[in-house]
Amino acid sequence: MKTVLLIDDEPVTRATIAKILGEAGWRVVEAPDGEQGIALALLHRPDVVLCDLLMPRCNGFQVCRQLREKRAQLPNTTILVTSSRDYAIDRFNALESGADDFLLKPIRAADLLRVLDQVTVGAGQSPVAAAAPAAPKAAPPSSEKNRFRFWGVRGSIPTPGPATVFYGGNTSCVEVRADGEVIILDSGSGIRPLGLHLLSEYRDRPMRLTILLTHTHWDHIQGFPFFAPAYNPQNRLTVIGFEGSRQGLESTLTGQMESTYFPIGLKQMPGHTTFEEAREMQFEVGNIRVTAAFTNHPGICVGFRLDTRTGSLVFMPDHEPFLRMRLASAHHTSGNPEGLDFARAEDERMAAFIKGADILIIDSQYDAEEYKKHVGWGHSCVDDSISMALAAKVKRLFLFHHDPCHDDEWVSRTVARARESVTRQGGNMIVEAAREGYEGGLTGDGG
Repeated sequence: MKTVLLIDDEPVTRATIAKILGEAGWRVVEAPDGEQGIALALLHRPDVVLCDLLMPRCNGFQVCRQLREKRAQLPNTTILVTSSRDYAIDRFNALESGADDFLLKPIRAADLLRVLDQVTVGAGQSPVAAAAPAAPKAAPPSSEKNRFRFWGVRGSIPTPGPATVFYGGNTSCVEVRADGEVIILDSGSGIRPLGLHLLSEYRDRPMRLTILLTHTHWDHIQGFPFFAPAYNPQNRLTVIGFEGSRQGLESTLTGQMESTYFPIGLKQMPGHTTFEEAREMQFEVGNIRVTAAFTNHPGICVGFRLDTRTGSLVFMPDHEPFLRMRLASAHHTSGNPEGLDFARAEDERMAAFIKGADILIIDSQYDAEEYKKHVGWGHSCVDDSISMALAAKVKRLFLFHHDPCHDDEWVSRTVARARESVTRQGGNMIVEAAREGYEGGLTGDGG
């Protein structure tokens, strides 16, 4: 039986809605204020929370924020905020706080039941507004094959031109379609052509998208201001990342869109964009389990592992192997056994993170000679990417984060050498270089 949690300080309102939902086959749990509502949500893990905006002790905005902070415990809970006040700023702030939709009181029984039916067609799917006619669901059909596509593969800075036309010159951005979700990994300059593609595909249908940011270095966020779906108010974007060393995720993205640098501010983007600073290293996006691991890169940076119904994908665009860095750095001596043991243990942690992945997309910016000149820059060499992937029994490896100085010929030669290395080591892992426009299946056999 589906469960709905009613949080409203008006007893008459609760009784009326509870009667409607009970007759429709819902199990109803009631709370007279936000504090009790939060506790009951964690206890009962309802399919839907129907929460009034204006309440004593803990208002609807606070309920939304606190429940979204508990996403690991409430992965499939949809939050609907209700209010008798029809102010655009209230609607905007509710969505910013983590609500999936905003319903205006009084809510007609038929409208409420229709919205709840749309919500529970698939767990965690966002509903449409009660006052609007039913719209096509934003998620792709469940029968669609799980797949991924590269939109930006370059590191550091975009490098357009004839020498990079084959592999591409846009910075980090990968699209994943899996289990009814559209997940975008990083928002480098490659997110701009992805946005145009989505507009062409969806046309007038609303989009529900999740952007996972590994970190906020410029080559991983610089395309966000040019992401066209973020300018359509019917679209819903959730941006998830980890707080940086100096400021929060939203503050960082706001900063690059200040008037000094960009003509449109983040708050002026009419799309419904919600920012979530992850607190846990594992959470869910729909039915996809997402696991994060901190990588060896300046600042706060993570890699993401997506475990889907048909296969697993690891995205680790910026990472410098610990042991090689420790051995090569002038700040450390190879005669320090404790330091070397620590580095080995950290490399083993990363190998465990990627173990058995069907698809591994990993930082491979340098060859071994180049790396000697870039120790401590936070990037890997191809040799280490291959070794770690083979040890972790990865099925398919994609070399990623191509250096701005590397043209198509350089990348192709590197792939050829990487394949030879795998053969010499007795492996059967498939090795490719990430290439803009390349699309692969996300299956248990490595695609």
